[in-house]
Amino acid sequence: MISEKKKQDIENIALDALYKSNSLGVFPTPVDQILKYAQLRVDSSVDLSKPPSNFFLRKGLALKRGLAKIRGVLDRTEKVIYLDLNQHVAKQKFVKLHEVGHELCGWQGNMLKYLDDDETLDPDINDMFESEANYFASSALFQVDVFNEKVSEYPLELAACLQLQKLFGGSFHATIRRYVERSKKRCSLLVLNKESKSPFSTTTLTLRNYFQSPSFSRDFGQIEWESNFDYDVPFVQNFLSNRKMTKSELIIESLNGDIPCDYHYFDNSYNVFVFMFPKGEIIKSRTSFILTD
Repeated sequence: MISEKKKQDIENIALDALYKSNSLGVFPTPVDQILKYAQLRVDSSVDLSKPPSNFFLRKGLALKRGLAKIRGVLDRTEKVIYLDLNQHVAKQKFVKLHEVGHELCGWQGNMLKYLDDDETLDPDINDMFESEANYFASSALFQVDVFNEKVSEYPLELAACLQLQKLFGGSFHATIRRYVERSKKRCSLLVLNKESKSPFSTTTLTLRNYFQSPSFSRDFGQIEWESNFDYDVPFVQNFLSNRKMTKSELIIESLNGDIPCDYHYFDNSYNVFVFMFPKGEIIKSRTSFILTD
Protein backbone atom coordinates (compact mmCIF):
# COMPACT_ATOMS: atom_id res chain seq x y z
CA MET A 1 0.00 0.00 0.00
CA ILE A 2 1.49 3.32 -1.08
CA SER A 3 1.20 6.06 1.53
CA GLU A 4 -0.61 9.28 0.66
CA LYS A 5 2.64 11.21 1.02
CA LYS A 6 4.43 8.86 -1.40
CA LYS A 7 1.54 9.15 -3.87
CA GLN A 8 1.89 12.93 -3.75
CA ASP A 9 5.64 12.63 -4.32
CA ILE A 10 5.07 10.39 -7.35
CA GLU A 11 2.40 12.68 -8.78
CA ASN A 12 4.78 15.63 -8.44
CA ILE A 13 7.47 13.68 -10.32
CA ALA A 14 4.96 12.76 -13.04
CA LEU A 15 3.74 16.35 -13.31
CA ASP A 16 7.33 17.59 -13.57
CA ALA A 17 8.02 15.05 -16.34
CA LEU A 18 4.86 16.06 -18.21
CA TYR A 19 5.72 19.75 -17.96
CA LYS A 20 9.40 19.48 -18.89
CA SER A 21 8.66 17.13 -21.81
CA ASN A 22 6.01 19.54 -23.16
CA SER A 23 3.40 16.79 -22.76
CA LEU A 24 0.98 18.41 -20.33
CA GLY A 25 -2.34 19.12 -22.03
CA VAL A 26 -1.30 17.27 -25.21
CA PHE A 27 -3.63 14.46 -26.32
CA PRO A 28 -3.21 11.58 -26.59
CA THR A 29 -0.48 11.71 -23.97
CA PRO A 30 2.85 11.72 -25.92
CA VAL A 31 4.54 8.84 -24.12
CA ASP A 32 7.65 8.88 -26.32
CA GLN A 33 8.29 12.53 -25.41
CA ILE A 34 8.28 11.53 -21.74
CA LEU A 35 10.72 8.69 -22.51
CA LYS A 36 13.02 11.18 -24.25
CA TYR A 37 12.87 13.50 -21.23
CA ALA A 38 13.87 10.55 -19.00
CA GLN A 39 16.76 9.84 -21.41
CA LEU A 40 15.43 6.35 -22.14
CA ARG A 41 14.87 4.61 -25.44
CA VAL A 42 13.10 1.46 -26.60
CA ASP A 43 15.16 -1.20 -28.37
CA SER A 44 12.65 -2.69 -30.82
CA SER A 45 15.20 -5.13 -32.21
CA VAL A 46 14.43 -7.36 -29.22
CA ASP A 47 10.90 -8.68 -28.75
CA LEU A 48 10.29 -10.13 -25.29
CA SER A 49 7.45 -12.27 -26.62
CA LYS A 50 10.22 -14.29 -28.33
CA PRO A 51 13.53 -13.16 -26.79
CA PRO A 52 16.89 -14.21 -28.28
CA SER A 53 18.56 -17.24 -26.78
CA ASN A 54 20.05 -16.53 -23.33
CA PHE A 55 18.88 -12.88 -23.54
CA PHE A 56 18.10 -12.57 -19.83
CA LEU A 57 21.27 -14.40 -18.83
CA ARG A 58 23.42 -12.18 -21.05
CA LYS A 59 21.76 -9.09 -19.59
CA GLY A 60 22.45 -10.34 -16.09
CA LEU A 61 18.74 -10.56 -15.32
CA ALA A 62 17.45 -13.35 -13.12
CA LEU A 63 13.84 -14.31 -13.76
CA LYS A 64 11.75 -13.46 -10.72
CA ARG A 65 8.97 -15.78 -11.86
CA GLY A 66 10.04 -18.49 -14.22
CA LEU A 67 6.60 -19.06 -15.71
CA ALA A 68 5.43 -15.46 -15.92
CA LYS A 69 5.23 -13.71 -19.26
CA ILE A 70 7.69 -10.82 -19.31
CA ARG A 71 6.13 -7.54 -20.49
CA GLY A 72 9.00 -5.11 -20.05
CA VAL A 73 12.63 -4.78 -19.00
CA LEU A 74 14.53 -1.66 -17.99
CA ASP A 75 18.30 -1.82 -18.26
CA ARG A 76 19.24 1.33 -16.33
CA THR A 77 22.95 1.06 -17.04
CA GLU A 78 22.24 1.20 -20.80
CA LYS A 79 19.15 3.44 -20.49
CA VAL A 80 17.25 0.95 -22.64
CA ILE A 81 13.72 -0.48 -22.40
CA TYR A 82 12.84 -3.83 -23.95
CA LEU A 83 9.18 -4.71 -24.56
CA ASP A 84 6.91 -7.57 -25.44
CA LEU A 85 6.03 -6.15 -28.85
CA ASN A 86 3.15 -8.61 -29.21
CA GLN A 87 1.08 -6.86 -26.52
CA HIS A 88 -1.49 -4.22 -27.46
CA VAL A 89 -0.10 -0.77 -28.29
CA ALA A 90 -2.03 0.82 -25.41
CA LYS A 91 -0.50 -1.72 -23.02
CA GLN A 92 2.97 -0.96 -24.40
CA LYS A 93 2.45 2.71 -23.53
CA PHE A 94 1.70 1.82 -19.92
CA VAL A 95 4.72 -0.50 -19.73
CA LYS A 96 6.99 2.24 -21.10
CA LEU A 97 5.77 4.67 -18.45
CA HIS A 98 6.08 1.99 -15.80
CA GLU A 99 9.78 1.69 -16.65
CA VAL A 100 10.13 5.49 -16.69
CA GLY A 101 8.68 5.43 -13.18
CA HIS A 102 11.49 3.11 -12.08
CA GLU A 103 13.99 5.55 -13.59
CA LEU A 104 12.58 8.82 -12.26
CA CYS A 105 11.64 7.73 -8.74
CA GLY A 106 15.08 8.49 -7.31
CA TRP A 107 14.71 6.37 -4.17
CA GLN A 108 14.64 3.28 -6.38
CA GLY A 109 18.14 4.04 -7.68
CA ASN A 110 19.78 1.21 -5.76
CA MET A 111 18.01 -1.26 -8.05
CA LEU A 112 19.87 -1.15 -11.37
CA LYS A 113 17.71 -3.42 -13.46
CA TYR A 114 14.03 -4.30 -13.52
CA LEU A 115 12.11 -7.09 -15.11
CA ASP A 116 8.34 -6.66 -15.40
CA ASP A 117 5.71 -9.29 -16.08
CA ASP A 118 1.93 -9.65 -15.81
CA GLU A 119 2.17 -9.81 -12.01
CA THR A 120 4.35 -6.76 -11.41
CA LEU A 121 2.25 -4.77 -13.90
CA ASP A 122 -0.95 -5.76 -12.12
CA PRO A 123 -2.29 -2.72 -10.19
CA ASP A 124 -2.70 -4.86 -7.05
CA ILE A 125 0.92 -6.00 -6.81
CA ASN A 126 2.31 -5.96 -3.28
CA ASP A 127 5.89 -5.21 -4.16
CA MET A 128 6.31 -1.54 -3.25
CA PHE A 129 8.62 -0.48 -6.07
CA GLU A 130 6.38 -2.07 -8.67
CA SER A 131 3.31 -0.43 -7.17
CA GLU A 132 5.09 2.91 -7.24
CA ALA A 133 6.05 2.43 -10.90
CA ASN A 134 2.43 1.55 -11.70
CA TYR A 135 1.22 4.64 -9.88
CA PHE A 136 3.66 6.80 -11.81
CA ALA A 137 2.57 5.24 -15.12
CA SER A 138 -1.11 5.91 -14.42
CA SER A 139 -0.40 9.44 -13.16
CA ALA A 140 1.67 10.33 -16.22
CA LEU A 141 -0.59 8.66 -18.79
CA PHE A 142 -3.70 10.40 -17.43
CA GLN A 143 -1.82 13.65 -16.71
CA VAL A 144 -2.52 13.73 -12.97
CA ASP A 145 -5.41 16.19 -12.34
CA VAL A 146 -6.15 16.77 -16.05
CA PHE A 147 -8.02 13.45 -16.07
CA ASN A 148 -10.19 14.54 -13.13
CA GLU A 149 -11.01 17.80 -14.92
CA LYS A 150 -12.12 15.92 -18.02
CA VAL A 151 -14.20 13.46 -15.96
CA SER A 152 -16.15 16.38 -14.46
CA GLU A 153 -17.28 17.34 -17.97
CA TYR A 154 -18.79 13.92 -18.72
CA PRO A 155 -21.86 12.06 -17.41
CA LEU A 156 -21.64 8.95 -15.24
CA GLU A 157 -21.48 6.62 -18.23
CA LEU A 158 -19.36 3.72 -19.37
CA ALA A 159 -19.37 5.45 -22.76
CA ALA A 160 -17.54 8.37 -21.13
CA CYS A 161 -14.66 5.99 -20.39
CA LEU A 162 -14.46 5.06 -24.07
CA GLN A 163 -14.09 8.75 -24.90
CA LEU A 164 -11.46 9.24 -22.19
CA GLN A 165 -9.58 6.18 -23.46
CA LYS A 166 -9.35 7.75 -26.92
CA LEU A 167 -8.41 11.13 -25.49
CA PHE A 168 -5.50 9.97 -23.32
CA GLY A 169 -4.46 6.93 -25.36
CA GLY A 170 -4.52 4.36 -22.57
CA SER A 171 -6.13 0.94 -22.42
CA PHE A 172 -9.82 0.75 -21.60
CA HIS A 173 -9.04 -1.26 -18.45
CA ALA A 174 -6.64 1.40 -17.10
CA THR A 175 -9.02 4.20 -18.07
CA ILE A 176 -12.17 2.86 -16.43
CA ARG A 177 -10.30 1.81 -13.29
CA ARG A 178 -8.97 5.36 -12.83
CA TYR A 179 -12.44 6.72 -13.68
CA VAL A 180 -14.08 4.72 -10.89
CA GLU A 181 -11.37 5.24 -8.28
CA ARG A 182 -11.31 9.02 -8.89
CA SER A 183 -15.07 9.52 -9.29
CA LYS A 184 -16.97 11.73 -6.83
CA LYS A 185 -20.10 9.72 -7.66
CA ARG A 186 -21.09 6.39 -6.14
CA CYS A 187 -20.03 3.73 -8.62
CA SER A 188 -18.20 0.43 -8.84
CA LEU A 189 -16.67 -1.83 -11.46
CA LEU A 190 -16.36 -5.55 -12.05
CA VAL A 191 -13.62 -6.73 -14.42
CA LEU A 192 -14.30 -10.29 -15.53
CA ASN A 193 -12.21 -12.91 -17.28
CA LYS A 194 -13.59 -15.25 -19.92
CA GLU A 195 -12.55 -18.77 -19.05
CA SER A 196 -13.24 -22.28 -20.31
CA LYS A 197 -11.92 -25.53 -18.87
CA SER A 198 -11.40 -27.05 -22.31
CA PRO A 199 -11.83 -26.09 -25.99
CA PHE A 200 -15.17 -27.90 -25.94
CA SER A 201 -16.60 -26.51 -22.69
CA THR A 202 -18.80 -23.43 -22.26
CA THR A 203 -16.95 -20.19 -21.59
CA THR A 204 -17.80 -18.71 -18.20
CA LEU A 205 -17.12 -15.39 -16.46
CA THR A 206 -14.77 -15.29 -13.48
CA LEU A 207 -13.69 -12.42 -11.26
CA ARG A 208 -10.48 -10.64 -12.24
CA ASN A 209 -10.78 -7.36 -10.32
CA TYR A 210 -13.28 -5.20 -8.50
CA PHE A 211 -13.06 -1.47 -7.74
CA GLN A 212 -15.25 1.06 -5.90
CA SER A 213 -15.33 4.85 -5.76
CA PRO A 214 -14.63 6.41 -2.32
CA SER A 215 -18.25 7.59 -1.92
CA PHE A 216 -19.58 4.11 -2.84
CA SER A 217 -17.33 2.58 -0.17
CA ARG A 218 -18.41 5.19 2.38
CA ASP A 219 -22.12 4.49 1.88
CA PHE A 220 -22.13 0.74 1.28
CA GLY A 221 -18.84 -0.67 2.57
CA GLN A 222 -16.65 -3.04 0.62
CA ILE A 223 -18.65 -5.47 -1.53
CA GLU A 224 -17.39 -9.04 -1.64
CA TRP A 225 -17.93 -11.06 -4.83
CA GLU A 226 -17.68 -14.76 -5.55
CA SER A 227 -14.94 -15.83 -7.96
CA ASN A 228 -17.51 -17.38 -10.34
CA PHE A 229 -20.92 -16.17 -11.51
CA ASP A 230 -24.08 -18.23 -12.02
CA TYR A 231 -26.04 -18.25 -15.28
CA ASP A 232 -28.98 -16.38 -13.77
CA VAL A 233 -26.89 -13.23 -13.08
CA PRO A 234 -28.07 -10.49 -15.50
CA PHE A 235 -24.67 -9.64 -16.97
CA VAL A 236 -23.88 -13.34 -17.46
CA GLN A 237 -27.03 -13.48 -19.57
CA ASN A 238 -25.68 -10.51 -21.55
CA PHE A 239 -22.47 -12.44 -22.14
CA LEU A 240 -24.25 -15.63 -23.19
CA SER A 241 -26.36 -13.57 -25.60
CA ASN A 242 -23.15 -12.25 -27.21
CA ARG A 243 -23.96 -8.66 -26.31
CA LYS A 244 -21.12 -6.20 -26.75
CA MET A 245 -22.64 -3.18 -25.01
CA THR A 246 -25.89 -2.79 -23.13
CA LYS A 247 -27.58 -1.23 -20.10
CA SER A 248 -29.72 -3.01 -17.53
CA GLU A 249 -30.43 -3.40 -13.80
CA LEU A 250 -29.27 -5.66 -10.99
CA ILE A 251 -29.27 -5.89 -7.21
CA ILE A 252 -25.97 -5.95 -5.34
CA GLU A 253 -26.06 -7.83 -2.05
CA SER A 254 -24.16 -6.18 0.80
CA LEU A 255 -23.85 -6.71 4.54
CA ASN A 256 -26.08 -3.67 5.02
CA GLY A 257 -28.82 -4.87 2.68
CA ASP A 258 -29.59 -4.98 -1.03
CA ILE A 259 -28.48 -2.15 -3.33
CA PRO A 260 -30.69 -1.67 -6.43
CA CYS A 261 -28.37 -0.57 -9.23
CA ASP A 262 -28.20 0.31 -12.87
CA TYR A 263 -25.31 -1.20 -14.77
CA HIS A 264 -23.54 -0.69 -18.09
CA TYR A 265 -22.06 -3.78 -19.73
CA PHE A 266 -19.12 -3.81 -22.15
CA ASP A 267 -17.25 -6.71 -23.74
CA ASN A 268 -14.02 -5.50 -25.36
CA SER A 269 -13.06 -9.03 -26.52
CA TYR A 270 -10.36 -9.34 -23.82
CA ASN A 271 -12.49 -8.83 -20.70
CA VAL A 272 -16.06 -8.07 -19.68
CA PHE A 273 -16.66 -4.84 -17.73
CA VAL A 274 -19.71 -4.24 -15.56
CA PHE A 275 -19.96 -0.60 -14.47
CA MET A 276 -22.54 -0.15 -11.69
CA PHE A 277 -24.09 2.72 -9.75
CA PRO A 278 -27.04 2.84 -7.29
CA LYS A 279 -30.48 3.87 -8.44
CA GLY A 280 -30.98 7.60 -8.14
CA GLU A 281 -27.33 8.55 -8.64
CA ILE A 282 -27.13 11.74 -10.72
CA ILE A 283 -25.49 10.89 -14.03
CA LYS A 284 -26.20 13.87 -16.27
CA SER A 285 -23.73 16.50 -17.48
CA ARG A 286 -23.38 18.99 -20.31
CA THR A 287 -21.98 16.20 -22.50
CA SER A 288 -23.98 13.09 -23.40
CA PHE A 289 -23.14 9.82 -25.11
CA ILE A 290 -25.19 7.10 -26.76
CA LEU A 291 -24.28 3.53 -25.78
CA THR A 292 -25.21 1.05 -28.52
CA ASP A 293 -24.72 -2.66 -28.94
